[in-house]
Amino acid sequence: MRGNQNSNTRGQATGNYKYFNPTPKTAEEVKRMYRQLAKQYHPDNGGDAQEMANLNNEYHELWNKLKNVHVNKDGETYTRETNETPEEFINLIHTLMSLEGIIIEVIGCFVWVSGETKPHKEILKMLKFRWHSKKLCWYLSPEDYERRSRRDYEMDEIRAMYGTSGEVNSDGKKKLEGKGA
Repeated sequence: MRGNQNSNTRGQATGNYKYFNPTPKTAEEVKRMYRQLAKQYHPDNGGDAQEMANLNNEYHELWNKLKNVHVNKDGETYTRETNETPEEFINLIHTLMSLEGIIIEVIGCFVWVSGETKPHKEILKMLKFRWHSKKLCWYLSPEDYERRSRRDYEMDEIRAMYGTSGEVNSDGKKKLEGKGA
């Protein structure tokens, strides 16, 4: 079930954040911004361990405030309870960043992985990713996700609807500029 759908529903995250600026308003925005920031501050990409720890602390705080606020493809926000913890997403991103040759992209509430994925097939399966035979890449959707449309969208259409973190190689090199906020 989708929850309360209301274009006036907004996250309660307020305050001055060093990393998450402008302050995100939905769970999807927090994840998208975290992915972009993690590639910048991760020690494996030349970042500082203390900066990464500070980033993770801000992510925890924002996630706890916004985890139940989501956005649909029409840009309307709604509330739906989630049991996902901030650690789950942090660990997922860190694991993906350790895999060589892959491209990681956060689009809405999905995480997409493409590139040289064959050597990492079993790890991706363990992380609960599924293979999309038409898009020829792996995806991770929320556990309670229910497909509502029978239409198959192209990746660029999905990016335009939900925004994207941008495609990033596992080594942190950006491939595609992010769209959306």
